[in-house]
Amino acid sequence: MKVTVYSTKPYDRRFLSDANHDAHDFTFIEDRLRPETASLASGSDAVCPFVHDIVDAEVLEILASFGCRLVVLRCAGYNNVDLSAAKRLGIVVARVPAYSPYAVAEFAVGLVLSLNRKIHRAYSRVREQNFSIDGLVGFDLHGKTVGVVGTGKIGEVFARIMKGFGCKILAFDPYPNKEVEALGGEYVGLDEILAQSDILSLHCPLTEHTKHLIDRDAVAKLKKGVMIINTSRGGLVDADAAIAGIKDRVIGSLGLDVYEEEDGIFFEDFSDVILDDDRLLRLTFFPNVLVTSHQGFFTREALENISRITLKNINEYVESGQCEHQIKP
Repeated sequence: MKVTVYSTKPYDRRFLSDANHDAHDFTFIEDRLRPETASLASGSDAVCPFVHDIVDAEVLEILASFGCRLVVLRCAGYNNVDLSAAKRLGIVVARVPAYSPYAVAEFAVGLVLSLNRKIHRAYSRVREQNFSIDGLVGFDLHGKTVGVVGTGKIGEVFARIMKGFGCKILAFDPYPNKEVEALGGEYVGLDEILAQSDILSLHCPLTEHTKHLIDRDAVAKLKKGVMIINTSRGGLVDADAAIAGIKDRVIGSLGLDVYEEEDGIFFEDFSDVILDDDRLLRLTFFPNVLVTSHQGFFTREALENISRITLKNINEYVESGQCEHQIKP
């Protein structure tokens, strides 16, 4: 099968090639999939997009016009895909539903520790030979209340780690996880988890119901001084509401590995230019905000699993026209 891989970075080429074993003909393209670049996959049986690629009706129409019948995502999220259009055009869409819950959960804990103990700020000080620790005071995690919004595999692993620190676990999810309950996690309503959490970590998908889950109304219900961590999807947090919450001293610290307008910014190097995104620039200038570039998934094990499952999806489609991890509209 001929597969065109979009949004390719050196690590994508390396891990996908290792998993492929020359079984399929891969063409690697650095540019993102979008209407202007969809024709670059002409002659391909499948395309392999990433999280920021555009797979809307227009793109799918172009892909279908030259016989492409498989969109094999190398990510878990699929809010960038028009599934109804794909079904109408007879295009199968598959994803990688779980590549390493430990990678993302452990990174979220890393953000908690860095923000709490000001590790990122201490590192910068010491590099400038400033060994003062004024302003770097943190708090004991032991005994604190941690709210976990979304208790799938990643949320479960995060809750398990935080329980190990001696934290009280509150959870919010329409579908309670028995493993989280076995840890002693207590499922409560959204308003209660907002009001009681010292640390609030988001681990839910982006849907019409979760978009701007943290908005101005939610910020007004937060416990004063709360730490908010988002390693899931940028659209869960209204950036303007978060900025207002920080300025009002309601949000004590904020860790973002994702950002609502990250498309076209994250994964790229803008160190020699001036960014036009004023909200992102404001966020990065707050001393109690830590922004990273969607790297929560970025471990060797996760990259190996993403590549392995992506190839599994391709192989299953070749054999039967279906995939175990096919997304149904």
